[in-house]
Parts: sequence; structure tokens; C-alpha cells
Amino acid sequence: MSSKIITAETAVAKKVASLLLEVEAVKLSPQKPFRWASGWNSPIYCDNRYTLSFPAVRAQIRDGLIELVRKHFPAAEALAGVATAGVPQGAIMADHMNLPFLYVRPKPKDHGMENLIEGKVSKGQRVVLVEDLISTGGSSIKAAEALRQSGIIVEGMVAIFTYGFPVAEENFAKADVTLATLSNYSLLVEEALSQNYVAQEQMEILNAWRTAPEKF
Repeated sequence: MSSKIITAETAVAKKVASLLLEVEAVKLSPQKPFRWASGWNSPIYCDNRYTLSFPAVRAQIRDGLIELVRKHFPAAEALAGVATAGVPQGAIMADHMNLPFLYVRPKPKDHGMENLIEGKVSKGQRVVLVEDLISTGGSSIKAAEALRQSGIIVEGMVAIFTYGFPVAEENFAKADVTLATLSNYSLLVEEALSQNYVAQEQMEILNAWRTAPEKF
């Protein structure tokens, strides 16, 4: 099963990792892990929505994501945000690229038109999904499937950051969705070490978590 996950060139990926650390969109705590809603304990907490509060960082991330679209999905005719965190990123990008924008809800509205997809749906339109963060890829792939069921051609997906879990690789490959991200967990922890956010002795914990997060 071939990989469907691509990371931006190393210089870009390191720069984005540095920006996430700088504005504290990412926090690392190997000794006192965070607890996720899934029940997993994690040495990292990532909230890329935080970057929206910093105009210069927001612009760099926007430009980086646009470059991923242009490089890997040049046939894109529209962008679709994955609610909720992919919506602002996607809307900013679509405005800059002068492309139509839609977004995909996690579930249909319970009133009105009961829409799952918001915006004009055009069958046969080539669309790139926009996410902010990839963990297992479950909700992202669900959004891709919703678009496909509506007759939209999913060219691929772009995201700011991925944890790089093996299960995500498997899920994107099975769903036949290509994902291009600006940065990833491995590069981020290396950047954190180089900038003294973490110590060398903490790297073993950080690296071990990525391969078996459910056991942490």
C-alpha cells in the first residue's frame, strides 16, 4: 500500500514547525502529558487555530498551504474546509486564490435544509479539502467521502500539521486520498530540540509516543 502523505520541502516544514512553537500553537510536555478526548495521553498539544490570532504567521501558513495546492493539486477548481478548524484556513486561502469555497460539517444540520455540505455543490467539480491538523485521519476522510457522495471529485487534501501516526498513513491509503502537509511531528520535535524547547533526554519519550500513542 503506497503512502498518500506528502510533507512540504524540509526548509518550509522546519519554518512552519518553528512558527507553531513560537506562538505556542504547539505545546510539548513529555513529563506531564496532556489527555485527549479519545483517552490517549499525549506529550504534545496542538491547536493550530491559535495561529489565526497572529497576522504574519497566518499569512505564512496561508501562503504555504496555497503553494501545496498549486504544486500537488493544480487542477483544483474549489476549496472545501473541514469543520470546524479547516474552515477559516480554507476561506482565507480561497479568497486569496479567487476560488469558490465550501465546507463540510461533521454531521448534517438538524434543521432547515439539513445540509452536510455548505456552499454550492457542483457535480464533477475538482475540490481540495483543507484541514488544520491530522491525527488518525478519520474525520478528514469522512469529509472526503461526503464530497464524493455528492458527485464532487476530491483532488486531495492539504493540512498544516500531521502527527504522522502509522494508522493515518493506512487510512489515507485505503481511502485513496492524497494528503500534503506543511509540517509533521518528527520535524517539529527535532526543531524543538534545536531551539531548546525540549532536552535531549526527552526525545526518546517524544519519539516513542508517535509510534504507539495508545500505550503512552
